Amino acid sequence: MAIEPYRRVLAIPGVRALLLVGMVARIPLTATGMTLTLHVVSDMRLGFLQAGVVGAVIMIGTALGSPLAGRFVDRRGLRPVIAVTTVVQLVFWCAAPALPYGALLAGALVAGVFSQPVFGAVRQCVAAMVPPAQHQTGFALDAMGVELSYMVGPALAVASVTAFGSTATMYGVGIGLVGSGVALYLLDPPTRSAEEAAAPVGAVPRRQWLRPGLFVLLAMASALTFTLTATELSIVAVLKDGAATEWTGLVVALWGGYSMAGGFVYGGLSRRLPPPPLIGALCALTAPVGLVGLAGGGWWWLALALVPCGLLCAPSLSSTLDAVNRRVPAASRGEAMGLHGTSLTVGVALAGPVAGWVVDAYGPAWAFALTGALGVVLVLLIAPFWRDAPAQAPDAQAGPAAPAELAA
Repeated sequence: MAIEPYRRVLAIPGVRALLLVGMVARIPLTATGMTLTLHVVSDMRLGFLQAGVVGAVIMIGTALGSPLAGRFVDRRGLRPVIAVTTVVQLVFWCAAPALPYGALLAGALVAGVFSQPVFGAVRQCVAAMVPPAQHQTGFALDAMGVELSYMVGPALAVASVTAFGSTATMYGVGIGLVGSGVALYLLDPPTRSAEEAAAPVGAVPRRQWLRPGLFVLLAMASALTFTLTATELSIVAVLKDGAATEWTGLVVALWGGYSMAGGFVYGGLSRRLPPPPLIGALCALTAPVGLVGLAGGGWWWLALALVPCGLLCAPSLSSTLDAVNRRVPAASRGEAMGLHGTSLTVGVALAGPVAGWVVDAYGPAWAFALTGALGVVLVLLIAPFWRDAPAQAPDAQAGPAAPAELAA
């Protein structure tokens, strides 16, 4: 591992600004779920079930809207999509504090469908601005930025609700989302490289790139976020069960720090690692973490037990992004990144009820074991169908795909 790959990527014109704006723009997005949860529980005086339903509704909307937004970015460019979605977010977050619960659910669904495509768009632009040989480093930098956003956003939401109340925080989230939209609109990073933009390529039929191999990859991405989300919920439950709730923020922050360290090492490697072994290892190393809870260890033992699986978080995410990018043509990159975002959201949505059921039925320590084991089983079931991406994604000039290509 060397620092030189990062110097080369960050020296590319526009990349530093893109990564910085992308990291800051994701902070209000990562704060939305916690803000809505605290609003429903504190201001609306409803239960966590109702708060969970709001979170599920906005995730469903995001899962539906992500590939649609990516497709419009492919066809119309980034600016029109950012403009429309930013206006929708402004309207929702200004109105949300005054909405009754039923209207809040409807508004959350609409806001989810029209969520700003910051995650997918930034990744699409990284793929366009960074040469293919340096994509691994570029996506690793993006993954580390995501970790920083998730470390700041929810914590900032909790602090703001505690200090100023949920209504003021919701307005603040709205302002943050508008600021993010304006920044991306003004930056207007390219979604295709100069060579890709100059090539006379029209719309690419989905049958040329939406193949079984891509579905396998997306399923692995869902397994990744399923395990990560279940791990986060299990951390909270274990610390609550051990009367150490006040250390939750620190443990989660350390876990994110391990991920950043792993992502930094991974991005500097000269050899690309495929997603199956990375995700499989992460799930396998997550399963025994619950032994700390069963043994009655303190929060510091839990923080140490998370080191091995934590180091693989960002590398696993980076590897899936790189693999998706290599499987699709530039003309469909936005839609493919949107589908990748949907698969991540599906994993998050499934993890909540599964991990919650295990915690309630068997105790928090077993949630690590079961969710980690489920992730390993899913990867093992999918791995036989895995084939590495072709050296170059198909383009619109290519003829009908051969049977061997369709299986890739």
